[in-house]
Formats: sequence, structure tokens, C-alpha cells
Amino acid sequence: MTAAALRALHHDRTPDDPLVLPGPWDAASARAFVEAGFPALATPSAGVSDSLGYADGAAPAAEMFAAVARIVRAVPASVPVSADVEAGYGLPPQELVERLLESGAAGCNLEDSADGVLVEAERQADRLAAVRQAAGDALFVNARVDTYVHGSPLFPEADPGTEAETVRRALLYVAAGAECVYPIMAPPEALPRLAAAVPGPLNALARPDGPGPRRLGGLGATRITFGPWFQRRAMAAVRGFADELRHE
Repeated sequence: MTAAALRALHHDRTPDDPLVLPGPWDAASARAFVEAGFPALATPSAGVSDSLGYADGAAPAAEMFAAVARIVRAVPASVPVSADVEAGYGLPPQELVERLLESGAAGCNLEDSADGVLVEAERQADRLAAVRQAAGDALFVNARVDTYVHGSPLFPEADPGTEAETVRRALLYVAAGAECVYPIMAPPEALPRLAAAVPGPLNALARPDGPGPRRLGGLGATRITFGPWFQRRAMAAVRGFADELRHE
């Protein structure tokens, strides 16, 4: 499915109807989400890595792209898939775009931290601009902002993790061509202010202990993703079945 279809799903949303993108970690889970009626999917890198036998952030790029390709093949062509490719695996923008398009992804999620440290915002903006130039309209680019999960000594004049730094980065990324901004782990009470300050769609993370998708939409989020939550729930269920089997 083209990026245009994924792009269109982000617009003309009402607060009580945000775009909900569950996160498949393999072909079977992708089919299950599509059968439940979801119009698009967004892979979680942590969930995919775990399903491949790696810790979060440790899956080789080739295996991650292969997993995304299997997910894309498993669903109808009418269902666009956005791929979480972490910080881009050190690939040059042109090669990153080529490999995403080869996998069949209609969009991508790129984060602005590496090894637990925030990347300089201007450098990340330049990278996003290069990705956008290489992709044209062929990919929907979601820029993840990691200020709420990582602090950094790179910014002594700012307090990384604060709302002001989040907005500063988000505005740079939108100017560079990002079509959606994802301040992961932003507190729910900050979402209305972030949505007001940043033009374009805002992605919020739904957590098991937090507001549900509709409430997040009411707070200003256009797009709702779940990280590895569904994969971890599924594995918890498997462990429960295994425990029952052991004690029969």
C-alpha cells in the first residue's frame, strides 16, 4: 500500500477518533490485527527484536527488515505498514530508504537517540531532511522525540526531557520534513500543550497503566501506538499456558 494511504489516515481525525495503530511483531499477529478491523499497522522494534531472539535494540538490520517484509506480505495490500527502524541502524539515508521500500513499508519511525543518549537535535533534523529527500512522498516519516526517556549532557543550556526541549526538537523535525512527531513517554497532561505547539499529527504511546486511545485522542493525540505492549501481553499468556501445562 502506498504512503499516500497511510498519510491520509492521519488527517481529518476527530478527538474521539484518533488513528489507532496496533503493533504486530510477526506475520501471524499482523493478520490477527487486520482481521480485527484495523486499517493500518505500526511495527514495534522491541517486540520484533524479542520475537527474533534479540534484546531491544540488538536485532541486526537485515533481520529487522526481513521481519517487516514478512509482516507486509502477510496482510492485504490495502493495509499500510509503518516500520519502526530505531535510529536507522547507521545506514546512510538513501540506503535506509531503499531498504524500507524494498520491505514494502509505507512509513517509518525514526528516533533521535542512540545507545541511550539523545542525538543533537540539529543533526537529527539534517538526517530527517535527507531521508525525506531520498524518499520523496514514498514514505510517511514519523519522528520520535526521546526527551522524556533520555537526558543528555549535550544540552547544558536546556533541560533535556522537558516540554520546552521536546517542542524545540519537534519543530526542527517538522521543518525538516517529518509528517508526524512522537514524543514517546510524554505525560498525558503535556499532550494538549504539545499538540498546540507543534503543527501536524502528534503520536502518543498508550500504556497499560495510562489513558486509553480515545482519551489520548481527546488530549490532542492524532495517532496512538503501543510499543511492544501487545507482544508482551501475548508472551505473558504463553507463559501462563506453559505454567498450567507444567502443573497438570
